[in-house]
Amino acid sequence: MSSFTPNDMRRGLAKLRWPLRLTWAGMFAEAFVRAVWPLMTVVLLVFAALMLGLQDSVQLEVVWVIAVAAVGAALWALVYALRRFRIPSKAAAVERLDASLPGRPIQAMLDDAAIGSEDEASMAVWRAHKARMAARAAAADPVPANLRLSDRDPYALRYVAVLAFAVAVLFGSVWRVGSVAGMAPSTAGLANGPVWEGWAEPPRYTGRPTLYLNDLSEGALNLAKGTLITLRFYGDVGALTLAETVSGRKTGLPAASDPAQDFAVVQEGSISVEGPGGRTWDVTVRPDAPPQIELLGEPQVAALGEMRLPFGASDDYGVEAGEARIILDLAAVERRYGLRADPDPREQIVISLPTPIAGNRAAFEENLIEDFSKHPWANLPVKVTLSVLDAAEQQGDTPPQDMILPGRRFFNPAAAALIEMRRDLLWATSNAPRAAQVLRAVSYRPEDVFSGATTALKLKRVIEKLELRTRFGLDNDITDELAEDLWGLALELEEGVLADALERLRRAQERLQEAMKNGASDEEIAELMDELRRATEEYMQQLQRQQAQEGEQGEDGQQQQGENMQMTQDDLQRMMDRIQELMEEGRMAEAAEALQQLQEMMENMRVTEGQPGQGGKSEGEQAMEGLAETLNEQQGLSDQAFRDLQEQFNPNAQAGENDGNEGRNGGQGRGQSHEGQNGQGEGSGEQQGRTGEGGEDGPGDGKGEEGLAERQQALRDELNRQKGRLPGQGTPEGDAARDALDRAGRAMDDAEQALRNRDLAEAIDNQAQAMEALREGMRSLGEAMAQEQQNQQPGQGQAESDRRADNRDPLGRDQSNSGESNSDGPLNLGQGDGGKRARELLDEIRRRSGETARPDVERDYLNRLLDRF
Repeated sequence: MSSFTPNDMRRGLAKLRWPLRLTWAGMFAEAFVRAVWPLMTVVLLVFAALMLGLQDSVQLEVVWVIAVAAVGAALWALVYALRRFRIPSKAAAVERLDASLPGRPIQAMLDDAAIGSEDEASMAVWRAHKARMAARAAAADPVPANLRLSDRDPYALRYVAVLAFAVAVLFGSVWRVGSVAGMAPSTAGLANGPVWEGWAEPPRYTGRPTLYLNDLSEGALNLAKGTLITLRFYGDVGALTLAETVSGRKTGLPAASDPAQDFAVVQEGSISVEGPGGRTWDVTVRPDAPPQIELLGEPQVAALGEMRLPFGASDDYGVEAGEARIILDLAAVERRYGLRADPDPREQIVISLPTPIAGNRAAFEENLIEDFSKHPWANLPVKVTLSVLDAAEQQGDTPPQDMILPGRRFFNPAAAALIEMRRDLLWATSNAPRAAQVLRAVSYRPEDVFSGATTALKLKRVIEKLELRTRFGLDNDITDELAEDLWGLALELEEGVLADALERLRRAQERLQEAMKNGASDEEIAELMDELRRATEEYMQQLQRQQAQEGEQGEDGQQQQGENMQMTQDDLQRMMDRIQELMEEGRMAEAAEALQQLQEMMENMRVTEGQPGQGGKSEGEQAMEGLAETLNEQQGLSDQAFRDLQEQFNPNAQAGENDGNEGRNGGQGRGQSHEGQNGQGEGSGEQQGRTGEGGEDGPGDGKGEEGLAERQQALRDELNRQKGRLPGQGTPEGDAARDALDRAGRAMDDAEQALRNRDLAEAIDNQAQAMEALREGMRSLGEAMAQEQQNQQPGQGQAESDRRADNRDPLGRDQSNSGESNSDGPLNLGQGDGGKRARELLDEIRRRSGETARPDVERDYLNRLLDRF
């Protein structure tokens, strides 16, 4: 058989019916688009221009020139389309579909064998080939049309036309197309009469849409005050006229038949378009009420002079802006001393009121927060007026409020005297000679007033500068410079070295508050929280040093400080932990309130200095013992993780059966229960691991890696608290100890994450790194303590040091009163013979544990010694 039979051919082509039709349709669309795109571009541009009414805004001659150009372009585009458009043939569709298939199976189905028609074997191969081609053709898909015109329209004129037409549909009107008929030389286009259009556009701040007056029927019309009315008359001038009483215009009125009418609605009345198709509306006006503002309470004053004034504002469409104006109440000022002179002219204080950044401003409550401590009117009577504006520039004011402008109070007598002379100098430059005289009297015996010679020298230079400038006349710049110098000296006398630390603390608190208010990212808030922790720690240390130098002030000093608060660093650490927890949970309002409470307490507090601990232990000894306990707990957690890792490879072992197992809670005895109970095996060592904090059952008491992770997290938090109490800051040894504890904390974090991910091997490695860093931190802390003892004056602490040295074992550990060695205590790695001997032993143990030639049992023992000590 030399070819397919007619039935085979028909069945093969029947399967290609729809792919061929769709391919032909795509080729037709391709040919049509490529031919008519210039014509469609011209048509869309012309319709867009007419719908937007461009013919009404230019001269008639320009309209005719554009019309002739448009007609010419349209004729050229039509000729281009007729010449280029060709209806595709069915053979072309078959050719395109066949070309999209591998091997051109359709053409193969139509071919006949050229030779070998008498050879039955050759014809069998030919039939098999055509059968494969038929199967391949049956799977054909329509060929999509290529509608891209970038090669024919490189400047994308078609998209410009589509965009212009879309704008015309949104903002234009089809009715405007008919207005072009009136521009023809013949008057036949006016047979339908004149037409008009109108719009009512409310003020933007109302948020209401523009009304198309042609779509509104006659009757009542309610508009917002200030609505802009726009009317356009088309046709013979005078055929349509306007009559209105809503604009309130008396002079400068345009003619009633003017084709363009624009006016604003300011009062009730009527609007009437008179003529063919005209309408009349009775307009009522929605008034725009002025904004309202009121004070919600008395001003709240912080300890350092910051004022917080609550207020509430409202408006029917929203408040745009507001300000507070403060003027001096000269009649209420007690005119004595430096205030007896007439004050120099000074502008009123104008401060912008805070408004919501996002959300509705129709009604809100805010606080005006400002610090006027440096202003010349601080602590003097003033009058405060708050005002707000709406979008219509209407203003609402509060009645003038009498108040004392809040300012910082200085309790140090010398600082108060400097601030008073600063105020007198800013009040009137005529007070300069008197201020210089008083300042000289204050500094007459500087050793009785100033704690250091530097402050006395600074004040002396300020006095000399004031006296010198007074002879040649004071200007505003010199006065402000002298006032700034006096302010800085007063702060030094009042706060001493605390000034810089307190300023950094305030700045950290303000940045964190602003970040929470503006919705900052979690990473940014975490970074600012760390900055606040560092600033708080530095401020606490500066405060402790000052109190150590000055001593307790007694009842008088406490009365000066007001209602002081007794707080420890642990209390502050817990408060900051709570703030961070609230922020992580997304409870920003509660976090901001807690941060405000922390700020107020920090400004009013008196630090509870570290009293000698129980048993007469110093601060360094307490820190060393705390780190030793943390190391023991970390060792217990590592032992438990190692035991769990062993049982993963020996799942059939019962409690305590694994060789070398130490129990779930980090106990020492072999065969001890995994649940922390006494086992039945060889030995029942005492449990030493603690769950959670303080040895009590906490959230980390659960079984499995999640319980270990929670205990690891609690241990990390405990290390953070201990790091805040670490002595020796500023010394190389103390800084090295803190760096080591930072590394230990990071390793604990990695261990916690590994435990939550069920990666016990990784957790054990991180725990080993944490223990090594803890040991290094303890060594550095011991060196810092030894260096501190050496820096003490001769005789101080010597007896105690000798007594403690006599009560140590050869490894430098404390012995009990009975003389028994305490194997749980930390090694003495500080200076001295005991510390030197302990370091030598540890170095020797590390060296031997790294020798691979030693037996595994010995190396395991040495590693346990390193983990232990």
